[in-house]
Amino acid sequence: EVQLQASGGGLVQTGGSLRLSCATSGFAFDDYAIGWFRQAPGKEREGVSLISSGDGGSYYEESVKGRFTLSRDDAKNTVYLQMNSLKPEDTAVYYCAAVPPGHITIHTMFTQSPYLYWGQGTLVTVSS
Repeated sequence: EVQLQASGGGLVQTGGSLRLSCATSGFAFDDYAIGWFRQAPGKEREGVSLISSGDGGSYYEESVKGRFTLSRDDAKNTVYLQMNSLKPEDTAVYYCAAVPPGHITIHTMFTQSPYLYWGQGTLVTVSS
C-alpha cells in the first residue's frame, strides 16, 4: 500500500520557521521526485517546490524561493521542507506528492496532473 504522510504543520508567528516531513512507503522512493503543494482557504492548490530523485536537485516557486529548502533522506524514504521567514500568505494546507521518473518537466512540475501518489495535508497557519 502506498502511503505519504505529511506532518509538521502548526501555528507560527510571522517570521518563524517550521519543518514539514513527508514520510513515504509502498513505492520505489529513490526513483520518484517529490513535490509539495499547498492550498489556502478559498484558493486552488498550487505547487511550491519539487525535489528530484537521484541528485536531489530542487526547484521552488517564486514566492518561496530563498525561504523554503527541500531535502530528502533516501534511507528513511522521507522528504523535508524547511520553511523559514514565514508570512501570513504561506498559511495553507500543505500536501506532498510523488511523481514517477520521466513524467515531469520543468513546465509541469508545479501542476498536479503528473503526480501519481498524494498524501493527506498538514495545516500551516502563520499569524500576523
